[in-house]
Amino acid sequence: MRGMGYCLTIGERVAWYRRRRGLSQEVLAGLIGRTADWLGKVENNRIELDRLSVIKSLADVLDVSLGDLLGEPSVLDWSADSGTATVPALRAALMSYHAITPLPGRHDTEPPTTAALRQEVGELWTAYQNSRFGYVTGRLPELLRRAQAAADGHDGDDQDHARRLLGLTYQLAATQLTKLGETDLAWLAADRGLAAVRPTGDPVVTGSLFRSVGHALHSTGRYAEAVRLTEDAAAFLEPHLTEPTPALLSVYGTLFLSGGMAAARANDPGTTRAFLAEADQAAARLGEDANHLWTAFGPTNVAIHRVATAAELGDLQVAIDLGPRLDTTALPMERRVRHALEVARAFSSWNRVDDAQAALLDAEQMAPEQVRHHFLSRQLALTWIRRQRGKPSTELVSLARRLKVLD
Repeated sequence: MRGMGYCLTIGERVAWYRRRRGLSQEVLAGLIGRTADWLGKVENNRIELDRLSVIKSLADVLDVSLGDLLGEPSVLDWSADSGTATVPALRAALMSYHAITPLPGRHDTEPPTTAALRQEVGELWTAYQNSRFGYVTGRLPELLRRAQAAADGHDGDDQDHARRLLGLTYQLAATQLTKLGETDLAWLAADRGLAAVRPTGDPVVTGSLFRSVGHALHSTGRYAEAVRLTEDAAAFLEPHLTEPTPALLSVYGTLFLSGGMAAARANDPGTTRAFLAEADQAAARLGEDANHLWTAFGPTNVAIHRVATAAELGDLQVAIDLGPRLDTTALPMERRVRHALEVARAFSSWNRVDDAQAALLDAEQMAPEQVRHHFLSRQLALTWIRRQRGKPSTELVSLARRLKVLD
């Protein structure tokens, strides 16, 4: 049940599902090409299980979802930012028949102007990049309603503009839901966004939404499909790259960053390197760190993904050498904190637990909601507690309780 398995490490969940399936350690290990000794250490928290490619292989053999082993989706806490209507209210907005039917009486208010809607969409995207997950989730249902009303109520150029904004609102919903582990809803939001923007023929917003489809594929462990999506989306955008706008270059480059992560999680280092090289070229053409269409794209984001893909491929030396040296202070908070989690993972895998814990605590101080909702932070804290002999430190216990992995 949602929220009930947070107090188990991923290794402990593997053991629970293995016994549920009636498999011995020898059988399960053999099915994924590992030894029973390795699996025993995983289940007893002596080996960190943080590479998604390995976790996905275990989920496939156990016939469970990737989220089942990661402990997702996670429950969004009520706060002054979120209110008491969070993901269920957003689910209701996404599943409203008003968005897919031409029936009359769909809207009970005048549609907002495109200028007003553009400002609202921008403000909510900025809140997401500031890691205000509760605030964004709580306000997305109303923004979706207003954006749909604008797309239905305007005509001509204003309607095209409203459809682009509706597409970007759906993209934000998909992006936020992916962070919360709500994979099915994220897929639905990405699909709705593409349908909304398709009549405009806008390659930039369409390309941006392709990234959300890729993230939805990532979140369900469909990494090979996410790689193919990157290739297909790049082919779609290439005819427009002769004289690209900064926004198009950013969208194009970010697609390859997402694709590079997918390739790393698919254990394909060659494609990972090729995708990162393509993103690096796009960043060089852009010439600076920027945030066009809320991509946070530029040379620093490419470097962040070099660290993350190295960690996914098991190349800890690269992650340790490059990760702590990167200056991410000019990037949006969401990017800075996501990188900090990768640094914590690398330190922990290198058995530098004090450095890892310091990195995680720094990340939590910057963006507690984001850290709370990432499987890496939850699993790192719980694994450290399991490994400590005697009584865990008060600081570590407090961290684990804030992350909701201790009763």
